[in-house]
Amino acid sequence: MKKKSLLSTASLVLAIAVMSASAQAQIAIGHLADYSGGTSDVGTPYGQAVADTFAWVNKNGGVGGKQLSVDTNDYGYQVPKAIALYKKWSAPDSKVAAIMGWGTADTEALTGFLAQDKIPDLSGSYAAALTDPEGVSGKAKPAPYNFFYGPSYSDSLRAMLMWAAEDWKAKGKSGKPKFVHMGANHPYPNAPKAAGEAMATELGFEVLPPLVFALAPGDYSAQCLSLKSSGANYAYLGNTAASNISVMKACKTAGVDIQFMGNVWGMDENAAKTAGDAADGVIFPLRTAVSWGGDAPGMKTVMEISKMSDPTGKVYRPVHYIAAVCSALYMKEALDWAAKNGGATGDNVVKGFYQKKDWVPAGMEGVCNASTWTDKDHRGTLKVDLYRTKIAGATDGDLNDLMAKGTIKLEKVKTIELPRKAELLGW
Repeated sequence: MKKKSLLSTASLVLAIAVMSASAQAQIAIGHLADYSGGTSDVGTPYGQAVADTFAWVNKNGGVGGKQLSVDTNDYGYQVPKAIALYKKWSAPDSKVAAIMGWGTADTEALTGFLAQDKIPDLSGSYAAALTDPEGVSGKAKPAPYNFFYGPSYSDSLRAMLMWAAEDWKAKGKSGKPKFVHMGANHPYPNAPKAAGEAMATELGFEVLPPLVFALAPGDYSAQCLSLKSSGANYAYLGNTAASNISVMKACKTAGVDIQFMGNVWGMDENAAKTAGDAADGVIFPLRTAVSWGGDAPGMKTVMEISKMSDPTGKVYRPVHYIAAVCSALYMKEALDWAAKNGGATGDNVVKGFYQKKDWVPAGMEGVCNASTWTDKDHRGTLKVDLYRTKIAGATDGDLNDLMAKGTIKLEKVKTIELPRKAELLGW
């Protein structure tokens, strides 16, 4: 019995050693996803793409010979749950090398902790407050460990307003165009509100009082009647697609004649399908150079990544999926640099983001827009590609077919390259 006990102990020690070695051979990543909360309509394809991309990275050798251990959690867009997960990921015995984050409210709530614990977070929030690593602007607290791929909400709205001012003149309209900001009273839709209203005033718009509507779908007939009576010409929809669809449909029914401009999360192919002709003509920013199936060398990589969760290759992936692939691959390459330069620690991963200029991840040529991050400025890009939704018939049926037939189109309108003004950093 004593000999058996000794063998059992030896086996246990060996098992612990193997487990420890296995853990050391992995790089831990935290992943916040919204699959069930208020932004799940767009959070689901984005989160799936992050998971698919890291699975594809592991299939192709991982990072520095190590596999990525990705802890994906559906936090339901609830800040307390995000904070609880962060506490787990920042614990000394299980500290992650980086986090792929999601919402504005939770990302901003974690900003100070990220800096304290030296954990980089590349999130799905494009709030301008996350772009000032040193806090020199005085608009927000320093955010040295926060990153995102794409133009900020504020810069996207500035670009749309520049387009709107040109559109007003091109239509031969007289007087001041009227602009209104619409969305929930929440950190996410409010993030670009001050910047947008300041830009609208500068461009000669009359800025109307904001109209509030919830992040969830609902009956927004009252808001549409207010919109109609206000005489607004251009309205920014700051929520995600699901609630924006409710507004667009209600306003179509109410006969509101207005140009809607969507938040980057407020319009996509699925939203166009659901909203039908109510979505026709909406202007919105696209973070990638092409949409699904677009003519670009990097689309082959996107298709390969997509097969990690769709082996058939038949599922249509909306714009948010492709943007998330870009985001995850930027993180992967920052991890690559870190692994080769002292190890995948938070500090080294941050340095990895600063190593390249006008940077597109390998294999993503023609898909991801070139980005540059520096230790002074986390505005990765100031290039804003504006698109318009075009609806040419009934949108019932399979999305692949609707896109292939041209019933739903994402039509490029204009690319606006904003100047990198120091005074606009952080807001």
